[in-house]
Amino acid sequence: MAEDGEEKLLATVQHIAKTLGRTGTMTEDILKVFSNYDGRLSLDKLYAAAAAAGGGGAGEHSMSMPASSPPPVLPSAAAAAMPAPVTSLERTVRTLDRQISQFVTMERLVWADSADADAFLEAVDDLIGTVQELDAAGTNRGLLDRADELLSRCMARLEDEFRALIERPDDAAPAAPGGFDSEQSDDEDYDADDGYGDEPIPIAKPVTDFDVVIDALPPGSVSDVHQIARRMVDAGFGRECAEAYAAARRGFIDESVARLGIRSRTSDEVHSLPWEELEFDIARWIPAFKMVFRILIPSERRLSDRVFEGLAPYGDLAFVAAVRTQALQLISFGDAVAAASRAPERLFRVIDMYEAVRDLLPDLDPVFADPYSAALRAEVSAVCNTLGSSIKGIFMELENLIRRDPARVAVPGGGIHPITRYVMNYLRAACGSRQTLEEVMEGDLGALGVTAIAVDPDRPTSSLAVHIAWIMDVLHKNLESKSKIYRDPPLASIFLMNNGKYVIHKVNDSELGVLLGDDWMKQMLSRVRRWSMEYQRGAWAKVMSVLQTGGSGFSGLPPKAMLQKLQMFNGYLEEIRAAQSEWVITDDQLRADVKAAIADSVLPAYKGLIARLRSSPDAPQDLFIKHTPEDVEACIQHLFEGIGK
Repeated sequence: MAEDGEEKLLATVQHIAKTLGRTGTMTEDILKVFSNYDGRLSLDKLYAAAAAAGGGGAGEHSMSMPASSPPPVLPSAAAAAMPAPVTSLERTVRTLDRQISQFVTMERLVWADSADADAFLEAVDDLIGTVQELDAAGTNRGLLDRADELLSRCMARLEDEFRALIERPDDAAPAAPGGFDSEQSDDEDYDADDGYGDEPIPIAKPVTDFDVVIDALPPGSVSDVHQIARRMVDAGFGRECAEAYAAARRGFIDESVARLGIRSRTSDEVHSLPWEELEFDIARWIPAFKMVFRILIPSERRLSDRVFEGLAPYGDLAFVAAVRTQALQLISFGDAVAAASRAPERLFRVIDMYEAVRDLLPDLDPVFADPYSAALRAEVSAVCNTLGSSIKGIFMELENLIRRDPARVAVPGGGIHPITRYVMNYLRAACGSRQTLEEVMEGDLGALGVTAIAVDPDRPTSSLAVHIAWIMDVLHKNLESKSKIYRDPPLASIFLMNNGKYVIHKVNDSELGVLLGDDWMKQMLSRVRRWSMEYQRGAWAKVMSVLQTGGSGFSGLPPKAMLQKLQMFNGYLEEIRAAQSEWVITDDQLRADVKAAIADSVLPAYKGLIARLRSSPDAPQDLFIKHTPEDVEACIQHLFEGIGK
């Protein structure tokens, strides 16, 4: 009777499960509830009874059921009511579903509790293994689809945890003494020695030492996100993991660059900016570029390598996706500046930009060593090359500027022309970056990451030297054209002398002398001497013609002729004094040399004329000498002092 009662009990339970269980899963859950309630209703007995009923039928039960009880169920009907036998994989999937569902639906971060995190990861590992086993068997597509759907839910939650750990590592860590107060102002600066330990390192402060690495995540957080990344890759969600990582890190990178004061500008905006404003942007861009490519990006590479250790190529994909936007923004600004106006005054800022890019190129090789980031390395090389080409173009524009400078107004007194001052000071300043200019003129070696070429101090035939010599020749021709404005040829010679001497001084006082060489310098000195002689011949020709008497000197001239020459000399000297007192020779040594040459030519002849006239017996008794030799010498010494004096 006991056995019949137990059989009826089993049949009743099966009927209840059949009635209430709309799906196989619900039926099994109901049976499990009964099995937990009464030891006689174990799952093994329920499944065995169902199997026995389905296998061969049994007689009707002799014991009747109470009127209020469910009608007795025949063994054949019980077999029909029971679900198909559940395999071990089905039980595993159902068990994992219950385990994982509690984590997937958890309102707080799973990683806020390390025990929960470990349990979740263990369940994930089991699920991944189960999916792989089902996929390999290929016999239960429905169960595989159910496991895949569970795996997708699991990965979605892992991705949320992954991003939270990267973006807000403190949310997943227990509060530690000395942590940030929630009421602390966001505007406060963080001190590097404030004892916060693993807190993210802010990077907004000025940096002069670029040999540092930012640890943006605490070591514990790095380990946690690595564990998540490994599960996502094992589950076939490696690309989604890389995208989630990049999205999480991109915010930190964007904020870091924004704190450096960099504004995003289009090429059109860069081209239309006034130079003063653009120069200010360049001054900010240079340290920002160094900061991003020397500290921020290498630190991001280090972090991605740690998070995705052993999970190639997803670490490379994540790294490039994280840094690409801000890197290209900085690169595009360099391209825009290089393609903008090539006015000569922009040369020095463009050189600064070129040097900033060139100097870091060798350091980028280990950072951008993988195939996915090689294109970004090529972009940096390309902007370096573009900036080098811009430097060449600016030099050519300097030539055009000299050629276009009109010969309209003569410089008063034959002084130094503004174009001469501008060009020479410009070239002298440019030679402060001689190494870079040599490199660029020789052929964009910096853009290829090649070691900078050595400058030969005895090589005035380098590309830069030839280019500067060409500019000097253009300047010389321009000055000769401007000298024709002067109606007085001697004043034109003074103008050329002044500008030539100024050029010589600037060349001798800088590396221009090395670039142009001794032969060029000798040629320039020869020109200055020639212009000096042309001045003397033109300005003092009439004076010297009066004082020239032929081979016999003044001894063969009658007093009347000598008096006539003296009067002519006085007139010419007054003309020279009136005209040339406003002329100027700016170089002290050149002015002294010209005066000495005039005195050496004029004074001996003039003294001879005065002496002969005074010693002549036929000279008038009331002979008046207007200008003594000392007066003439004083007159010569007061020449070329300029209008201001």
